[in-house]
Order: sequence, then structure tokens, then C-alpha cells
Amino acid sequence: MNNNKNRLSLAIALGLLGSVASTNSMAAGFQLAEYSATGLGRAYAGEAAMADGADTQWRNMAMLTYLEGTQISVGAIYVDPNVDVNGYVDGSKSLTQKSGHTSSEDFAHSAVIPNFYLSHRVNEKLALGVALGTNYGMETELDNNFAASHFGNTASIITKELNLNIAYQVMPQLSVGGGVRYVMGEGHFGATTPQDFTLKKMPIKKGTTLKYMEGTDEALGWQVGTAWQVNDFNRIGFTYKSEVKLELEGHAKGVGFIPVSALIPDLTKQGSMALTMPATAELASFHQLTDTVAIHASVNWTDWSSFEKLEADFHDGKTPTMVKEEHWEDNYRIALGGTYQLNQKVTLRSGIAYDTSAVSDKNRTITIPETDRTWLSIGAGYEWSQNLSLDAGFTYIIAKDAPITESRGYGSDNEAQGIAGSFNGETTGSIWLLGVQANYRF
Repeated sequence: MNNNKNRLSLAIALGLLGSVASTNSMAAGFQLAEYSATGLGRAYAGEAAMADGADTQWRNMAMLTYLEGTQISVGAIYVDPNVDVNGYVDGSKSLTQKSGHTSSEDFAHSAVIPNFYLSHRVNEKLALGVALGTNYGMETELDNNFAASHFGNTASIITKELNLNIAYQVMPQLSVGGGVRYVMGEGHFGATTPQDFTLKKMPIKKGTTLKYMEGTDEALGWQVGTAWQVNDFNRIGFTYKSEVKLELEGHAKGVGFIPVSALIPDLTKQGSMALTMPATAELASFHQLTDTVAIHASVNWTDWSSFEKLEADFHDGKTPTMVKEEHWEDNYRIALGGTYQLNQKVTLRSGIAYDTSAVSDKNRTITIPETDRTWLSIGAGYEWSQNLSLDAGFTYIIAKDAPITESRGYGSDNEAQGIAGSFNGETTGSIWLLGVQANYRF
């Protein structure tokens, strides 16, 4: 930043780039679990040990050796989050000197998450796969009248991912797999002034852009997996995905970055922000209890503790500027599901999962209403023909009510509080998801 001593720059930056981690994706942080409608119907329980179709490679490449011939899976999941934040702004010690209740309802955007998978069995031991989907994404836009928009009013992270996978059956009971991940990311983050005030004799009107940044980047990652067929009825799978480091390169504008932009709003400056997609791991099991009943379970881990801070770099030869202290913690997800073969053509699925928050109560913020979630899922599959099958899944996610307090005691938070006051409130919400998928075997 050109002026590290500019109080407004530091104050608004904390909320602005903190928005990147807003929890309006369906797993912890800005992580997305929604890779297939088939798995959605069982709350993604046991995914690293499942072999339904070509989509299996997204969670465990080793499972490609369980598929015959050439297979294609294509589908989409509609996500409708309903996230609210309500609270009180205390401006008694701020430049604006205004206090009062404020809220923003349903500020997380709905989205359609598409996917495509192709698998090919080369021979008895070797299999290849191609996958297109996403592991991370979120988008929020707080109400124009939200009185704490100096902590952030809009945020978006969208990633698209291409996987090239290979799997090999080392022995009849053991398969291994790996793949290369090509990740394309884009994002924008913004903050506006919630009230009129004057800074250094310059009038700042309500709704003025304080900070806005947008950028794109592409990066590579990797993944490995293994599957152990304990016996004819029991299987265990494990997979690990590496972290992927993005450097979102683009431009910035707003009073916080360029003070005179209040008078000339089109002024921009080039800059970037580092953003890491964290490493993940899954341990899963599949158990065929009878000819018609199977149960499956999984434990997932995400290395959110690697997300400690956000820094802005404007390539001016200066040390990157601290934007926001995050201090997230590792997230865990446990899931249990069941499959029932109703008849030769119809398969029924159900599952429940518990997804822990990636932040403590202290580090939860307005633009990061991150909290624990409970998943309730049902689904079904239909064998249309010998080659074609159709799947559908529905999930309702209950987000735990959780408190939000800003400032949290960090220096950058205190700067923001000095501009437009502190915030104390609560986040509430729920999410529902509906997915469909078609699978074809050649």
C-alpha cells in the first residue's frame, strides 16, 4: 500500500480481504464438498471407499481400478444458502459517532455447481481418469444499509479444477492412485463506508468504495489415494490432496487504497494477494452387510490452520502490508451413511454428517460467519438401462447459531473499530442442496 500510515487504509483492509473466507460455501471456510449428486444423497459418507461411477476419482483416484470399461458421469448441484447476521454497532468511540442495530439477511448467493468425470480401464491393473469440478468457492453481498460494511460488504472466490488421474492395482487387495490438479481461481473483495463522515477534511459519503480488489491466478497441486479391499464385504480408502497456493493478481481501487479516488472513482492500482487452498485428507470405509444393505463412514480433515493472515502486495518494493489476522484452526468432518438396494433398478441412499467450524468464537467475523453444521441427506439412483443410470440427492444443512464480535483485539481490528465502531451480534442460517447426475457406461 502506498501509505501504510493511512488509518482508513488499515481499517477497511481488515474487513475487505477477510471476506475471502466467508463461510457461504457448504463445508468449512470457503471449501465445497459438493462433487456429485450420488454422494450428496448419503451426506458424502465413505466417499474415499466408494466406487459408484467415474465421479469416484474426485475423492479417491485409487478407486478407478474398481470401474470397468469406459464411464462418464455428468451432473450439477444447486445450492441455496440462507445466511443472516444481526447485531449492534457501537460507534461511541469512532469517527462516525453513530450507534444502532443492524442486520443483513440472505446475503450468500445461490449457485449451480457443475461437474464432469471420465474414467477408462486400460487393462486389469491400470486405469485412467479425467475430472472437472471445484473444491472451493463462495460469494456474498451484504445489504446496502448494513451498518458494519466497513468490515466488508462483498466477497467472491470461484475456483475451477481439472484433474488428470491414474490408478494401479498393486495386488488384488490393494490399489494406489495419484493425480495432477490444475486450479484456476478468481476473486473480488470489497468494503464501503456505512455512514457519512470526514477524513482529513475530505468528505466521505455513505456507500463510497473504501476498498475493492479483484484478481485471478492459476496453479498446480497434486493428490494421492489408496484403497484396501479387506475382504469381499469390507473396504477402506484413504486420500490426500495437497495445498494449492494462488497469487490473485489484479487491481485495486477505493479511498482506502487511493485516497483521491473519492473524487476520481475510476482510479486503480495494480496489486495481488496470496491465498492458499488448504491440504485435505479423508479416511473412509465401506461395509456390505447384506445383499441389499451397505453402510459407509468417513472422517475428513482440512488444514485450515495454515490460514493465519492475509497480506496485500502492491509490488512497490515495500514489505507486504498486513490486512487481516485470521488464525483459523483445523476442521474435521464425520459422516455416516447407508445404501439400500430396493430392487434391481432402484437404489436408496441416506446419510448424516457433522462439520466443525474452522474458526473459534473469538475469530468469527461478520464476513466470516463460520460455524458448525449438521447435514441431513437422502438420495436415490435409477438404472434406466444396462448402460445408463440416473442419480438425485437432497441435503438440508443446519448451521449452528454463533456469536460475532468485532474488534477481536488484533491491531487491524482496532483500527477498523476507530473508523465506524465495533460490532456485536449473531449469525444464523441454513442451506439446502439439490443435485442430479447421469452416468453412462460404454
